[in-house]
Amino acid sequence: MQENDKNGPIQDDEAKKRLRGDLRSNREEAREMEPSGEDQPEAVRDPQALRTGGTPAGMSSRDVELRSEIAQYLGRHLYPAGREEVLDTLRAEHAPDRLLELASGLPADARYANVQEVAQALGLHTETRRS
Repeated sequence: MQENDKNGPIQDDEAKKRLRGDLRSNREEAREMEPSGEDQPEAVRDPQALRTGGTPAGMSSRDVELRSEIAQYLGRHLYPAGREEVLDTLRAEHAPDRLLELASGLPADARYANVQEVAQALGLHTETRRS
């Protein structure tokens, strides 16, 4: 006669509860930030803190932030587009009034292939390309 080493339903449920607890505690531990290495800068937890570095050559942090925010509201599906399509999309996506005011200054007869061209038409600086 073979021995049956399977658990019954009650033992299975208890094992699942123990396993769930272990998994939850492991996830909570993984969420904690690890300290920076000796040669690394200190991590900043404040999402509103001023970020430094990472700004492409030829752009200010303001240019980067504005272009990113415009891209967030316009998405990728819009292009090619003119001023009216840009404005309509910004309105439909409930963009802030300051972005609508900024985009209303786009030339009426121009077409834009991407957010980079929109940013340039708005007078934002863009990356300096290397040759």
